[in-house]
Amino acid sequence: MEDIYRSLGVRRVINAAGTLTRLGGPPMVPEAVEAMREASRWSVSIEELQERAGRYLAEVTGAEAGYVTCGAAAGLQLGAAACLAGMDIHRMEQLPDSDGMPNRIVVQRCQRNAYDHALRAAGARLVEVGQLGNPEVRPTAPWQIEAAIDSRTVAVLWVDMQVPGAVSLEDTVAAAHRHRLPVIVDAAASLPPRENLKRFVAAGADLVAFSGGKALGGPQASGILAGRRDLIDSAALQHQDMDVWPETWMLRGRFLESGRLQGPPLQGIGRPLKVGKEEIAGLVAAVRAYLKQDPEAWRQEQADKIQTLRAGLEQLPHLRVATTDSGESGYPLLAVELEENPSGLTLVDLVLGLLEGDPSVAVGQQEMPRGCLTLNPVSLGADQLELVIERFGSILAR
Repeated sequence: MEDIYRSLGVRRVINAAGTLTRLGGPPMVPEAVEAMREASRWSVSIEELQERAGRYLAEVTGAEAGYVTCGAAAGLQLGAAACLAGMDIHRMEQLPDSDGMPNRIVVQRCQRNAYDHALRAAGARLVEVGQLGNPEVRPTAPWQIEAAIDSRTVAVLWVDMQVPGAVSLEDTVAAAHRHRLPVIVDAAASLPPRENLKRFVAAGADLVAFSGGKALGGPQASGILAGRRDLIDSAALQHQDMDVWPETWMLRGRFLESGRLQGPPLQGIGRPLKVGKEEIAGLVAAVRAYLKQDPEAWRQEQADKIQTLRAGLEQLPHLRVATTDSGESGYPLLAVELEENPSGLTLVDLVLGLLEGDPSVAVGQQEMPRGCLTLNPVSLGADQLELVIERFGSILAR
């Protein structure tokens, strides 16, 4: 079979940076690849496929309903749209123009990040709460969330990220639910541990968005949205191809004959976020494989890869290496610093040198302002470890 990357003149990447989207994420698990191949052979009703996949995702997350999206960011946008429009067809057709309707989502200032753009793209207006300055000294309090809630508020956002001073999910849920408002959780990179699949719903979250193309090993353009049935219904109606004849609509019983809707809505704000039958099938297969995985064996595999990298890199000149903790994920990372060297080599030089090879070697750059690079083992094959060490050595030798 033709190597598509070589035919296009694209270099492959040895990915020591983690599960980053800009690198295409980690390799898919074989089960997902096979499921996508099989799914590609037939046409299928996307409504029915999403419904059956959603039942499985509801089961594994403990939610009332589940849904396959084309990524966690898409899940956030669809979730925000569901909170904005509910089952109001007029509002569905109006979004992302949210003028004249309740459109505010409360978020803690210390949890703001670039990915909340997805909620704003749906038409939401984010309202920040929390003190300016050091959040460790002036942490956010639950009463501040409640004080920001008014008649224009449609939801509260909570982000699963390690930042000091944030109100816990449980306290956030309690504050929001006192005002009968849903809580949206951004859990894009919250797997592992496996327990997080059910943790957020169990804590009372109304919508949770996970990435399918990170630790799950599913298609890069896939994700999970899990939560309340009414909100998942709204997300689906604003996402799927709605060019349907009412009398033949597969879901007419649930929405039309029951009186929940007067007719099918038109193509909604989520229509550009299309997810294909292959991604739905691949995501389900990846989740099944993930739940069969031995977590301890997987963590040990990552630790062994880091130990091999550390042992090799420690032998090279001008490098200082140390094993660090990745936090709740439970596997180690490797921090690499440059010592003073006669050539004046900098971290930027090192990163560019690694990227310029064929295959390229990508490393984590998030700690560069603090003087080090990060090596993450999860996307590395055991046969790639020596190549990483060799590439570091060749650059340092130059």
